[in-house]
Amino acid sequence: MRKEDCFYLGKIVSKHSFRGEVLVKLDTDEPELYEEMESVFVSVGNSLIPFFIDRCQLHKSSLLRVQFEEVRDEQAADSLLGAELYLPLSQLPKLSGNKFYYHEVIGYRLLDEKHGLIGLITGINDNASQALIEAEKDGKSLMLPINDDIILQVDRKNCVLHVRAPEGLVELYLG
Repeated sequence: MRKEDCFYLGKIVSKHSFRGEVLVKLDTDEPELYEEMESVFVSVGNSLIPFFIDRCQLHKSSLLRVQFEEVRDEQAADSLLGAELYLPLSQLPKLSGNKFYYHEVIGYRLLDEKHGLIGLITGINDNASQALIEAEKDGKSLMLPINDDIILQVDRKNCVLHVRAPEGLVELYLG
């Protein structure tokens, strides 16, 4: 399995018991969706290794307490600290309405209600305090904040993201 075919689920942040249980900080708004997992891919070096799960349960909000079949002591758990967990993209819950996964809209056309086509989405920058849509048109780059006031409609059928850009932003980038 390649990372490109998976989504990031979370990171092993600590050990939970002397029997090899670990705590995983999940990167999700709905951690309860992942309580019934049978397996995950663990990033080890440059590879994704499948790990099978004996049991897992939520532990204090977005932490998931996991007992892997292959991990039975503290030493084995220590070797996994800081490791990232992934699941295949096919296991992502389907979204509807104006909710979308960042990877889902890459390649979509960006259509502003006032200016029309303002670019093709090339990526999402979520390293800043607010996630930004990165788009390109005619060799020029544009960045647009992601929030409910700006995203008007996600048209999955036609691969178009309809937006209402803040006043003056489009002219700043493309003008």
